[in-house]
Amino acid sequence: MQHFELKGQPRQVGNKATLKAFRKQGLVPCNLYGCGIENVLFTVDAKELKAVTNTPKAFIVDLVLGDQKYTAVLHELQFHPVTDECLHVDFLVVNETKPVCIEVPLVIEGHAVGVQQGGKFIQRLRSLRISGLQANLPDDITVNISSLGLDKKIKASDVKVDGIKIVTDKDAIICLVKATRKSAGA
Repeated sequence: MQHFELKGQPRQVGNKATLKAFRKQGLVPCNLYGCGIENVLFTVDAKELKAVTNTPKAFIVDLVLGDQKYTAVLHELQFHPVTDECLHVDFLVVNETKPVCIEVPLVIEGHAVGVQQGGKFIQRLRSLRISGLQANLPDDITVNISSLGLDKKIKASDVKVDGIKIVTDKDAIICLVKATRKSAGA
């Protein structure tokens, strides 16, 4: 799994006016918790944060807060409903010994047989939620669709990766090839 270093400044508990003032300065209020540590409140630069939030990739985030360094993952993001600016971020501390749950992007590989027969390829999921030790987490999960025929599906339960557990619902459909009029011969 790729690591991304993010620098932040510790902050104190504040009211709405304090948080609004941070956002006007281009900072995003954040919270860090988990693994038996006390909650850490801090702010990060909104532009630096976009490198983590505005990408389909998954990262392990190395947070540098003053002289402290933490390894974490994005846990929850809150966005403004109109401007899509990030308003608040929760980070979850991870360590080498406990499994971590994270969303990992899917990479579709190959050309489906059903599409060559006139069917339509539909991708329903762009990522899967997985659980595993930090050392075993992949950057992405590759799904080969070469053998996917007409009216066939690939479900989350069909994906197997060594050392990790798929947490996404096993019946969730990743992709399928739907029969069309052209494939029916009409």
